[in-house]
Formats: sequence, structure tokens, C-alpha cells
Amino acid sequence: MNVVPDPLSTSILGIMYFGDVVFAVSGALTAMRYRMDIIGVVLIGVITGLGGGTLRDLLIGRPVFWVGDPTEIFLCIAAAVVTFFFVTDAILRRRGMIWGDALGLAAFGVVGSHIALEHGTIWPVAILMGMVTATGGGLIRDVITNTQPMITSGQPYASVALLGASVYVGLSILPLPPGIAEATAFSAALALRAAAIHYDIQMGPRGSFLSLGRKQFGEDE
Repeated sequence: MNVVPDPLSTSILGIMYFGDVVFAVSGALTAMRYRMDIIGVVLIGVITGLGGGTLRDLLIGRPVFWVGDPTEIFLCIAAAVVTFFFVTDAILRRRGMIWGDALGLAAFGVVGSHIALEHGTIWPVAILMGMVTATGGGLIRDVITNTQPMITSGQPYASVALLGASVYVGLSILPLPPGIAEATAFSAALALRAAAIHYDIQMGPRGSFLSLGRKQFGEDE
């Protein structure tokens, strides 16, 4: 008998389905850069969309979300197929992969921490699970396609997911209207990732802790 996890709120479901789609698109676009056929594109798209949440559920002992309800599998497949047939421009593929990944990162940081809290984990674990959910699928995608993992690119990445999850967990204890905590956390994470992409913000070792383009803000200044 399949075990279905507890139902999620409408706002969290919406963010989760959105994250599935944009992450699946980013995975499909990465696969297309390596001239994979449609099966390979769909496979990478599905893995990217579902990978982080699968890792989260296994770690916290929750029924894996897509086993009892395949809705998200179908969403990822559809997003990957549409991407395969309709995104043809090379520049659009590259930009789409980067920004699709950024949107998924912001969305899943919120979703992962919410699900962990609902499952009864303490708040530090919930934040960590938000980061795992947000970064896991993209990391698996990059390893499988032999691409430099975005988490090791030097730009804020895992820290983006950490910010989104932390903001959500912090706001979730307040008596806020439905959706406010989700929207605020998503926006904070996306703003940081967008700034990192646009301004090429790099985080490095001691002595060059932070750089903006060529200008560095480090401990040795």
C-alpha cells in the first residue's frame, strides 16, 4: 500500500509545482547542451526537479513524495518535453538554465523547510532540509552531465537556499497571513541569487572573502 504524505497548503503546493517546472526546465536545458536525445533530456529534467526533495524525504524519514502521488513526475516530464521541442536558441538555453535554476533554488528552499517543519523536525534541521531540497537536484544534474556544479562556482548558491529557508522558518512562527512568509522568503532568496548572477558576486577563501566583479572585499584590505 502506498503511503501518501500529509497534504500541503495551497500556497506551498503552488510554490512546489512551480519549483518542479523551473528546475525540470533547467535540467532539460543542461542536457540539451550535451546534445542528449529526448529520453536523456526528460531523465535529467525529472532528476533535477525531484532529486532534492527525494534526498530530504529520505533523510527525515518521510514517505518519498512522488511515490504515492506521481503529479510532480508528470509535471517534470511535461516541462522537459516542451523545453526539448520549443527552446532552440543557444543563448536562450544558457540564460534559461541559469535563471530557471535560480527560481527553483528560491522555491525549494521554502518548500523544503516547510515540509521538514510539518514533519516535526526542529528548526535548525528544517533550515538544513530547505537547503538540501533546493540544492540537491541541481547538484545531481551537474554531476550526471559532467558540468561544474553550480554549488562550487564561487557565487552564492547554497547560501541562497540557506537564506530562503532561514527567513521562512523565522517568519513561520509569527502570526502572519497565509502566503506572506512564503513570498518573503522566496523573494529574499531570489534577490540574492539574481544579484550574484547579475553582478558576478564571488565568495572566496580568507583574504578574498567577497568580490564584486573585479573589486574584492577581503580581510587583507
